[in-house]
Amino acid sequence: MSVLLQIRNASKRYGDQILLDDAECTISGDSKVGFVGRNGAGKSTLLRCILGDEELDKGSIIRHPNVKIGYLRQHDPFLPGETAIDFLMRDSEQPHWKCGEVAGQFELKGKYLEGPVSELSGGWQTRVKLAALLLHEPNLLLLDEPTNFLDLRTQILLEHFLRTFPEACLIVSHDRAFLGATCDTTLDLSLGKLTLYPGKIDAFLDYQKDLAEHNRRVNAATEAKRKQLQEFVDKNRARASTATRAKSKSKMLDRLEFIEVQATQARATIRPPLVEPRQGPAVRCKDLAIGYDGRAIARGINLEIDHGSRAAIVGDNGQGKTTLLRTLVDSLPAVDGSVKWGFGCDIGTYAQHVYTSLPGDKTVLDHLEYHALSGTKNQTILDVAGAMLFRGDTVKKNISVLSGGERARLCMAALLLGKSNILVLDEPGNHLDVETVEALADALIDYKGTVIFTAHDRHFMKRVASCIIEVKDGTVVNYRGDYDAYLYMVNKEIDNDENERKGISDQKQVKAGPSKTTSSKSSLNTKGPKFKGNANSSSSKPTTSNDERAIKKEIGQIEKTIARLDGERRQLNEQYMQSTDASEAVKLHQELTRISKELETAESRWVELQEQI
Repeated sequence: MSVLLQIRNASKRYGDQILLDDAECTISGDSKVGFVGRNGAGKSTLLRCILGDEELDKGSIIRHPNVKIGYLRQHDPFLPGETAIDFLMRDSEQPHWKCGEVAGQFELKGKYLEGPVSELSGGWQTRVKLAALLLHEPNLLLLDEPTNFLDLRTQILLEHFLRTFPEACLIVSHDRAFLGATCDTTLDLSLGKLTLYPGKIDAFLDYQKDLAEHNRRVNAATEAKRKQLQEFVDKNRARASTATRAKSKSKMLDRLEFIEVQATQARATIRPPLVEPRQGPAVRCKDLAIGYDGRAIARGINLEIDHGSRAAIVGDNGQGKTTLLRTLVDSLPAVDGSVKWGFGCDIGTYAQHVYTSLPGDKTVLDHLEYHALSGTKNQTILDVAGAMLFRGDTVKKNISVLSGGERARLCMAALLLGKSNILVLDEPGNHLDVETVEALADALIDYKGTVIFTAHDRHFMKRVASCIIEVKDGTVVNYRGDYDAYLYMVNKEIDNDENERKGISDQKQVKAGPSKTTSSKSSLNTKGPKFKGNANSSSSKPTTSNDERAIKKEIGQIEKTIARLDGERRQLNEQYMQSTDASEAVKLHQELTRISKELETAESRWVELQEQI
């Protein structure tokens, strides 16, 4: 496997902020690397250095002579009035038929390909830029937050493309589900250092957490030993009879070393508004039509959301998710029909049209004091502000100088200080880093009120949503299934579209067996819905006595396998927690991950067999 890129002793700083501190890393030929780190850690800066747009203060970036980098830029490279096919031909210098063929991989056809690219949504424009990248035939893709503002279908299309892309990728993203589906290696940038971990993002985060806890325990034991030695030295060094021993203990004390633990970084700790749980419908929509200027984009909406629900609004971009939310909170008038909220509903709204219209002449503290409940103590307001990373003198900042992310956090802090028992949230994760999004998910799960929200982050959606409402093809319906089932359905639709485009009929697929695309589904964080009681389901067929004996025999064998794997896992975990060598810890963690996957597979098979009898 050839080495495409080497980063050696890389150092970079802006003023007092150190972004890279003798950082080192090697990217090999066909690796898919997820690049993670806190906001402002320096990830985008390192990408610019790799591209040659910026220079390192010290160190070097060595590129293989044959490396050909493809970079997904955030800015729009399109000319005024240019169509997508015209842009692809101009940018790649490839013929019309070739550009059309590659564009088809991203469902770019018809008006999306032949119409003005400026009229396409952000998600469709990203598809055009990805097709342009592929036409240049790079062997190293650099993608900086590629899922920003992409709808679910476009995210999954991008995943399908990246999983079949035969060359290397370096992907900066805060989307754990996306990284988990596309990357087999994780690169972390923290406090100026690069760490390349040979595993997926979830395994890396578990390893990082376990290693930090292990180091803290080792340091605690070292500190206890240090105190013990110091007490002995202090008591005995003045005595002639024990001075020699005290000197020996003093040398031992000098040799004690503490493991450097990454400094704790500020993170949001979010608590939801304290409200009384309620019963019954929170909101009813009857024959509702939504849209703009009297033009409906969805009609015949008859919808009911109960108190205590966490309703996720899903659908492709442009279908009307945000329009529905704005109509529900009456910031946009209904085209037809009615929206009725239940008695005693106090609605708090988090949306772009809210946090972009904050009063610029007020300070952070002014805004929070205005929105806090009457009688709220000043210290409580400061605590909530601090939880959303407004600490010290930052509460005195004028809103006019705040960034988009700071305004978003300010709106969230104001909601937390209120008494809303209904939260309507449009993309609450935008402008928030991954740690704050996790804290927000925890808070919404604990919240006793009702949440109606949209989000592009699948990990967040899966954790928070208790019911799914789909906006599609001019109507809005309650989706009868959980978020995993919805993901499975969208994946299946995309697979069918890809097969149709390739000219593979359903009959040929049956004769030829399952396709590669279908078999690769296990690499997604999705599972098909299980429908009990289906007459066509094999699990509903009566079993014969011979079948039952065979099933029980297999159950017995699997139970022995589960017991063996569980014992191995416990033994490995003990070794891992006692290990003080970092390289050994990585190997043990990889073995733990392998054993855990085998155990999960065995347990799933055991459940499946139990259902059959």
